[in-house]
Amino acid sequence: MESPQTMTVATNRFGEVRFSANDVFEFPWGLPGFADQRRFLALSLAEQPNFVWLQSVDDPQIALPAADPWQIFPDYEPRMPSYATEALDLRSAEDFTILCVVVVTNNAEEMTMNLMAPIIVNLKTRRARQVMLENSPYSVRTPIPRRSLEAQGTAQPA
Repeated sequence: MESPQTMTVATNRFGEVRFSANDVFEFPWGLPGFADQRRFLALSLAEQPNFVWLQSVDDPQIALPAADPWQIFPDYEPRMPSYATEALDLRSAEDFTILCVVVVTNNAEEMTMNLMAPIIVNLKTRRARQVMLENSPYSVRTPIPRRSLEAQGTAQPA
């Protein structure tokens, strides 16, 4: 039996996941393409150490692969728009982390990362927002070099 603080979501990809309310990240503005999805868990798998799966708590069919962009693109230099800093109440670099959504083609031949619209996560308030970078040279589909993944021992998302 679950305690009042523990909940369970039966996901399509990961099976049954137990979590507490403190594990949930809130996306008050939703995510592009998933506007009604506001609550996500960040799940990591041992066989995919450099990836995080954003699993929707509200719709168990939705799970988005994401990664720390600097692990693959060390020269990544996003300029966060001021509205994001204010909306997420970011006061110092220790308050937040940045993730970028990863897209895998159906045949798993190519992986891309959305460097143009990173997800900013306030680690203290557990609120997050995907933001479009202003005047940015980055693309929403930046190819991830295969050798980069192999050199780091990164498992590919399933």
